[in-house]
Amino acid sequence: MKKLLATSLVSALFAGQAFAAAQTYHIDPAHTFPSFSYSHLGLSTQQLRLDNTSGTVVYDKEAKTAEVDIKLDMTAISTGFKEFDKHIQAEDIFDTAKFPTASFKSSKVNFEGDAPKTIEGDLTIKGITKPVVLEVTHFLNTTHPMLEKDAIGANATTKILRSDFGVDLHAPAVSDEVTITISLEAVAE
Repeated sequence: MKKLLATSLVSALFAGQAFAAAQTYHIDPAHTFPSFSYSHLGLSTQQLRLDNTSGTVVYDKEAKTAEVDIKLDMTAISTGFKEFDKHIQAEDIFDTAKFPTASFKSSKVNFEGDAPKTIEGDLTIKGITKPVVLEVTHFLNTTHPMLEKDAIGANATTKILRSDFGVDLHAPAVSDEVTITISLEAVAE
């Protein structure tokens, strides 16, 4: 009887683990907007956003693990002024003709309780890759009320030096330090 009970408990334990698996979420481009801000000549803080983002988040609720892989369309930078959109994509700044995409790929996601707290990974801009750490300021995993599918939402931020990525035109008058904020929504497959 003890052997049967032990076998049943082990089977139940492994059966539960089979159901707890990582889920892939596809980034919703209509509700995901990376943005960046910087000081412009000390006069104001400029806010720009990227309007075309894709990628995936692989999230395992039970194991408290995650992987993030984001592609940023640098040709979709929105400054709010079409002439400046063209200027910022020029060869002496982002050179989007040669480098049309940037990316972020996580190497480690650190959890605090049930939510990610920091995301370590590699940011690539203009073909230059540097490690960054994103601080997660908001995270929610819930059923999407309209799609009726499992969804996640998050906001995260980090600071970089644009000179580290070869985007240093007019520095330091236009600040070298840039704050990147990612507002992300993703829906399960």
